Amino acid sequence: MSSDPTDYRQQHDPLRQNCAVKAAIDVIRGRWKPSILWELHHGTKRYSEIAHAIPQITAQALTVQLRQLEADGVITRTVYAEVPARVEYQLSDDGRALSRVMDALEAWGGEYLERQATGNVVSA
Repeated sequence: MSSDPTDYRQQHDPLRQNCAVKAAIDVIRGRWKPSILWELHHGTKRYSEIAHAIPQITAQALTVQLRQLEADGVITRTVYAEVPARVEYQLSDDGRALSRVMDALEAWGGEYLERQATGNVVSA
């Protein structure tokens, strides 16, 4: 697997250029990205800590989604020259800004799930 973050950048999509919502969704779209971002919302984590917090994720999926988040500039990856090597992930400035949006999505999602559970689905 490549270690160059540019290999994991989003592909050119004309819709993304003209729609800010599409651009934002593209960054967080992925089965595990919201969970990864949630873990990093609580502070810097090592790869193994993220993997332990999300036990259903495979090593390959975690690596790919971390690299995609890094390529999109929402997380940073720091490698320490130690033996064994220590790698830590944390939210970047863009990631911290996105974290506030994720907080709003969490609030909306909680309310949505409550409405679904009680059958109080709002319709137009």
